[in-house]
Amino acid sequence: MQINRLFEIIYILLEKRTVTAAELAERFEVSARTIYRDVEILAQGGMPIYMSKGKGGGISLLPDFILNKAVLTEEEKSEILSSLQAFNAVNLSKSETALSKLTSMLGAKNTDWIEVDFSSWGHFENDEANFENIKTSIIEKKIITFMYASGKAEKLLREVLPLKLVFKGAAWYLYGYCTLRKDYRFFKLRRITELSVTNTGFEMKTPETIFAGQKLDADSYIKTELLISKTVAFRVYDEISHYEINENGDFVCQLYLPDIATICAYAASFGAYCTILSPEQAIAEMKGRLQNSLKNYS
Repeated sequence: MQINRLFEIIYILLEKRTVTAAELAERFEVSARTIYRDVEILAQGGMPIYMSKGKGGGISLLPDFILNKAVLTEEEKSEILSSLQAFNAVNLSKSETALSKLTSMLGAKNTDWIEVDFSSWGHFENDEANFENIKTSIIEKKIITFMYASGKAEKLLREVLPLKLVFKGAAWYLYGYCTLRKDYRFFKLRRITELSVTNTGFEMKTPETIFAGQKLDADSYIKTELLISKTVAFRVYDEISHYEINENGDFVCQLYLPDIATICAYAASFGAYCTILSPEQAIAEMKGRLQNSLKNYS
C-alpha cells in the first residue's frame, strides 16, 4: 500500500539521510517514476523532503528537522533509547523494528552501553511460548488455565484472570486473580505447565503498581542468624545483604524469613556449609529433621 511505502521512505531517510530514487525503487519493487510521485506527495504534505542532483545526490530530508521539533534534550533521548533497548529483552520474538525506528527518529547515539537478557543460563523450551501467551492474554483480557506446581509439591489446575507480568528477585511471575483460591496470587512462570488461553473474557482493572511502597514488616518475619562457610561466599554475595565476616573468613548473616520451615529449608540449601545460630526454635527443628533422616537410613 502507498501509505505504508510513504512511512517507510521517511524511516529510511531518517536513518540513511540520502537515498537515490533507484535504490528506493528496487527496495519497494516499483518504478523510479513512482518514487518521484511519492516524494511529491510527501512534500505537499509538509514533509521537508528534497532532491539533489550530481554525485552524492539523491532524496533527503532537511537536516535535524525531527530533532528541532522534539522537546527532548540529548540526554533524555539517550535515556529513552537505552531504556527501550533494555526493555527489548522481554520481546522474545526478537523483532527490533520499533526500537530501530525510534532510534532513527530521535537520532541519539551511544545507546549500546547496556544489554539485558532475562533468559536462564539453562534451556527451558516452554519459557518463550508461555511468556508470549500470558502477555497476549493480559492485553486481550482472556482467562487462562494451567497446571501449577506449588512449593508444597502440589500440582493443581488453576484458572486465572491474568493482570500483569512481574520480574522480581531474578524470576518472572504472573500476577492475577485465582478462581481456585478466590484471591490475588503470584505464580512463578517456571512452575507453569500446560498453559491454555481460553476464549472467555473478563473485566478487571489492572493495578498500576504492585510493589510500590511495600516494606518489610519485621514483626511478621522471624529474625534469623546463620553461619555460612566462605566456601559458598558467592551465594552470600548474591542473596544476603547483611553479614559480617568472622576471624575464619566465614559469614555471620542476618536475614528475615517468614517461618521456621522456610528457615530450615533455606539453611539446608547450603548443605554442610551452613549452621543455624538463631532462633532456638529453628535450631531444634533442624536437629529433629536430621535425627529423622538418620533413623530412615539406619
